[in-house]
Amino acid sequence: MKKPLSISLILACSMLVSGYASAEAPLAPAPMPVEMQQMMKVYSPELRQKVMALSPELKGTIQQLHAGHTRRAKETNLRQIMHEILSEYQSIASSLATDNAEQAAESARRLANHRIPKGGLLAYFPLDKVNTADLSVLPTMNAAVEGSALKLAEAADKGDMSMAASYMSDIMTGCVACHQKFRGVPGVSANLMTPVKK
Repeated sequence: MKKPLSISLILACSMLVSGYASAEAPLAPAPMPVEMQQMMKVYSPELRQKVMALSPELKGTIQQLHAGHTRRAKETNLRQIMHEILSEYQSIASSLATDNAEQAAESARRLANHRIPKGGLLAYFPLDKVNTADLSVLPTMNAAVEGSALKLAEAADKGDMSMAASYMSDIMTGCVACHQKFRGVPGVSANLMTPVKK
């Protein structure tokens, strides 16, 4: 009778100790997604350091944003991708004005599924903005631009051109917010001296 009790006690203690040990052991960081590993190979040392310092949650979010796009650019940079997005936006506007629902839906879907530029998005952000706090706005901006474009496409598919048109300002609001956060003011440079006022 003593033997089963001592075996039970030993098992219980070993389970408790192993549970305690596993609770105390630090969790290994999640492996970096393969696509991000590939991008990191072409980053400058400074950018690589900034990306490595991002929170694991934000790295996962960036990976999800990239994964939502089926097209990857081989040589095209972010500025060129932005021109493509502008062209799609203009195509949507002209199709809404001419009541061309099919063109509106297709252009909106192309806008939402724009190509990811060579090196990914992070390679084109100012280094001082590559941090968890600044980049945490990306999902909200993405929802405003790409999410609204997909809603516009759905409305156009249903033939509801008024509803489709209502998403145009949401798309543009997202674009402008992102530009103000990450691009700065076009034509303004910290490297230019301001003229002396008379």
